[in-house]
Amino acid sequence: MLDSYTIVITSGGSLGDWAIPYVREGKVLIGADSGALFLIEQGYRPDIAIGDFDSVTAEELERIKDNSGKTIQCDPIDKNFTDTEMAFRLALDMKPTNIVLLGALGTRFDHSLANVHLLALADENGVAASIADATNRISLISQDAYVDRLEHPQVSLLPLSHAVTGITLEGFQYPLGDATLTIGQSLGISNVLLQERGMIRLKQGRLLVIQSRD
Repeated sequence: MLDSYTIVITSGGSLGDWAIPYVREGKVLIGADSGALFLIEQGYRPDIAIGDFDSVTAEELERIKDNSGKTIQCDPIDKNFTDTEMAFRLALDMKPTNIVLLGALGTRFDHSLANVHLLALADENGVAASIADATNRISLISQDAYVDRLEHPQVSLLPLSHAVTGITLEGFQYPLGDATLTIGQSLGISNVLLQERGMIRLKQGRLLVIQSRD
């Protein structure tokens, strides 16, 4: 169950039926570019649609405008952020406790990686955030945190800062005790939760927690 004040953002990457349970938990729905059209096609009304909308036709844009609470359209060239980052920053300004980003992963690796980096921006603002797709759930932690198994028994840990120190795992198949992970190491790949909840403790750094299912 997501937090009661969750903002769900749908972006223009890979989306499908798997996204609907996440969408249902959103108190506020933001559609970035064609992500707004996805919400409408699934029978949901975006509270805000934002982007340059270069991924939709003129007719689809009119449909987005007619079926969204508010539409924020920007120039496709004269802008400093991607549509997803604009939506993410807008969500942060609304002071949620949680942001879930859908459609943030896809065929454009540059966009996918940039969207993962947005998790650091949320961490700087004290907001819990995660990225989900059909088989993965990605979050970032900078302090001790519980990890719930749910439908994602495999857990990989990758540093987003140069090094993450003092990593101790409880409830995992492969335990770590006061370990350090640095960028370029694969030590944290493909661990497994042995129970419904595990604990990740750390002393310093930013750690990506990637929960997966095959």
